[in-house]
Amino acid sequence: MAKKTASSKKAAKPAKAKASKKVSATKPKLDKEVYVKWYEDMLIMRKLEEKAGQLYIQQKFGGFCHLYIGQEAVVAGTETAITLDDNIITAYRDHAHPIGRGMHPKYVMAELYGKTTGCSKGKGGSMHMFDKQLRLWGGHGIVGGQIPLGAGLALADKYNGTQRVTLCSMGDGAARQGSFHETMNMAMTWKLPVIFIIENNMYAMGTSVERTSNVTEMYKLGCSYEMPSFQVDGMIPEKVFEATWDAVQRARNGEGPTLLEIRTYRYKGHSMSDPRKYRTKDEEESYIERDPIIHVLKIIKKNKWLTDKQIEAIDNKVKDMIDESVKFAEESPDPSPEDIYEGVYAQEDYPFVKE
Repeated sequence: MAKKTASSKKAAKPAKAKASKKVSATKPKLDKEVYVKWYEDMLIMRKLEEKAGQLYIQQKFGGFCHLYIGQEAVVAGTETAITLDDNIITAYRDHAHPIGRGMHPKYVMAELYGKTTGCSKGKGGSMHMFDKQLRLWGGHGIVGGQIPLGAGLALADKYNGTQRVTLCSMGDGAARQGSFHETMNMAMTWKLPVIFIIENNMYAMGTSVERTSNVTEMYKLGCSYEMPSFQVDGMIPEKVFEATWDAVQRARNGEGPTLLEIRTYRYKGHSMSDPRKYRTKDEEESYIERDPIIHVLKIIKKNKWLTDKQIEAIDNKVKDMIDESVKFAEESPDPSPEDIYEGVYAQEDYPFVKE
């Protein structure tokens, strides 16, 4: 690192900056409570996405629609390793991330419909889920656009002396962007408390990793920056949790960032318009056989943590929740023309030219 020059003065910290509370380093036990939560949360994610796909075909809402079906273990595992005081920022395949943060799916569905009751007040749609209270900083439509923003969140927390970490997720395609490498270098140089997560579902938009890079084990990209980098089985939430937990502890202890390549699989195409002719049915079936929801359910049954009746009750609860979400979205009001001027600038009386 270059030495500071005489003109490089250290800025004073904001007078009102407050450190967040000390975060417990006690590792959560993967017990009945965790597995049942994983099952319910991942089921909500799955059923929400299945319903969103149906509604999109019915033209209930438009724009792009990128489904997360098959990747649910990534959100389930990572969320167990952090707190709601930590930051989440991700790409445009973002319907499941708010659920992992604890958001009711009706606010996600309303956002898909473009309604004012949506989590982004109907202004973001499928690719821009956002919730300040849950420290969910998007949903970003520009490929790789969230990567430097994730480092920025971590820099702010380090500057203000908080205990927060930031999970910055991206797809495998985003790792080809120049901003990825610039950000990795900066984050490691400044030892920022950020975990970069490549949700590697193998195909980016529709081109396999093997056809776009000589480096097919993408965690190795972090090695050139001497960043702790690991490959994780993204179909098993336990392994996702373990890797994320270790990365979070390094970040909280001031040891800087980690790169996790979480190898997962989307059962559907890149978006609703993708016929996914670039992969075989046998390959798809091989991953569906490793479905993370079925994996968790088998462990619940093996340990006799829930009876068949209790499992059925959860299934019915989730079904009712999704039905409620659709009803909520369809009955919610559309934005008014004047709403286009709200939330654009911090200045409340900004003099828009409206003629």
